Amino acid sequence: MAKKTIDTPLLDQLESGPWPSFVTNLKRLAKDSDYMADLVSQLETSYQHKKGYWKGGTVGVFGYGGGIIPRFTELKDENHQPLFPEAAEFHTLRIQPPAGMHYTSDLLRKICDAWVDNGGSGLLAFHGQSGDLMLQGCKTADTQRAFDAFNEMGFDLGGAGPALRTSMSCVGAARCEHSNFDEAKALRYVINNNIDDMHRPALPYKFKFKFSGCANDCVNAIQRSDFATIGTWRDNIRVNEEQVRDYYKAHGMNDLVNDVITKCPTKAITLVPSDKFQASEHVSAANLGDGNTLCIDNKNCVRCMHCLNVIPGGLRTGLDKGVTILIGGKSVLKIGATMGTVVIPFMKLESDEDFERLNELARNAIDFFAENALEHERTGEMIERIGLANFLEGMDLPVDPNMISEPRSNPYFRSDDWDEQVEKWNEYKQSTAA
Repeated sequence: MAKKTIDTPLLDQLESGPWPSFVTNLKRLAKDSDYMADLVSQLETSYQHKKGYWKGGTVGVFGYGGGIIPRFTELKDENHQPLFPEAAEFHTLRIQPPAGMHYTSDLLRKICDAWVDNGGSGLLAFHGQSGDLMLQGCKTADTQRAFDAFNEMGFDLGGAGPALRTSMSCVGAARCEHSNFDEAKALRYVINNNIDDMHRPALPYKFKFKFSGCANDCVNAIQRSDFATIGTWRDNIRVNEEQVRDYYKAHGMNDLVNDVITKCPTKAITLVPSDKFQASEHVSAANLGDGNTLCIDNKNCVRCMHCLNVIPGGLRTGLDKGVTILIGGKSVLKIGATMGTVVIPFMKLESDEDFERLNELARNAIDFFAENALEHERTGEMIERIGLANFLEGMDLPVDPNMISEPRSNPYFRSDDWDEQVEKWNEYKQSTAA
């Protein structure tokens, strides 16, 4: 039992607000642990001086070069001894989550027990962008036995440092009607085939994969991953006319116009008088029963998911499903936040051959990044520096009009090889039509 008394006036203020505070849980753990009591004391000192007193180092387990985030205290006395010796080492173990982040309550209890029983502090968090189990607070002497305990349960270390990072997929096909591919399988296939780059950091900087089943992108793949796989479809939106009518009866014309029609980013949704409606192979339609027909021009639809979210069940994804691949998304670093750039507008992801093609593309992206990026540079910054055309050439990917973000911003173009380019484009479309 802990015998230390700690005075934390600044941390106490964080508990005074209307929302739950992490300080409450730290204090609860500190009552029974000198380790956590010293951690709270160091944290209070950091608040007093407005400075973090941790430094990195090298801590690992057998066979791995990454996966542990080391923290050593910099708070020392005149004899260079730690001011708070029990918490002089406070390392974090990153544990890979299961694909889709599926846990049973029994498994979560076993994880918590294993963490405490093998030298852990008791602190556990789920990483917001990777889904990693962040086991926070472990001494160097305990890292190996803690890892061994989780490894015996079937878990592996996640990514940390200049390496392939732990990747994430949405729950997707397990429970979501918008899913367009098997997200969990795609994650497992790609990560398991490239796991060495996660466990033995050898890249210029971190590289992240993410897999979202649709353009709702619930795991922020487009904004927060170097390689985003987004589910989509290339045929018409499916319409359940009865459910669209139910929505219309419940919400009325104002909501239909304001929440559905005017919010379509490409104005692909319109209302036409039913007696003037003409069916077309590219138009999805629902007769609203009041003399109006809701029409969706699928050739101009960008699959943003908004109308499907507003009228669930009434509007659904098409049946010719696949994925769009984007590369270069990240948060702020050298050139600010960037969203991923489309490099594969559509590819099927159903057969074993499809998944192998995805893995080959992923492997090529990692290799190109490893060979061409500067130190501490993300993939998006590398593409910004060398140019998208050079990146596509290096990846042996054809240029597609869908990759052009601002097609009308430059009035100059070359037409001397127009026929040749048209022929190449038609051959490419035929090769990807299957």
